[in-house]
Amino acid sequence: MSETPVGKTRDAGWQIGVSRTLPVDLHTLWDHLISSEGLEVWLGAGIETPLVKGQRFETEDGLVGEIRSLRPQDRVRLTWQPPDRPDSATVQVAVTTAKTGSTVRFHAERLYDQDEREAMRTHFRSVIDALAAQLQSL
Repeated sequence: MSETPVGKTRDAGWQIGVSRTLPVDLHTLWDHLISSEGLEVWLGAGIETPLVKGQRFETEDGLVGEIRSLRPQDRVRLTWQPPDRPDSATVQVAVTTAKTGSTVRFHAERLYDQDEREAMRTHFRSVIDALAAQLQSL
């Protein structure tokens, strides 16, 4: 039997997760993530706030999706479909309290292949860098 490549699942296709602990409390991190400024960093500009379960959205860049679940101060799960992708992937962002602040975790599944997996890893790393910079200026 052959080994499954890293990042490949039996049921959810390719997936990737990226996380980092930031030196802010959980409430500050969560409130920023779901604010217009925070959403613009990780999804794109033009999403109406506050987010609600079942809400459909389209960013100014044409990314479309739907909020599938929303647990305040915990996580939001949504469909994610940029204009050049024929169907949607699933993206989740979660926050947890850590010893030195709060951890933010981005997870994407139903990715097509290793190339898309690596592109999402790069994207989420840059998103976390941008969020960290924004939070430093608060």
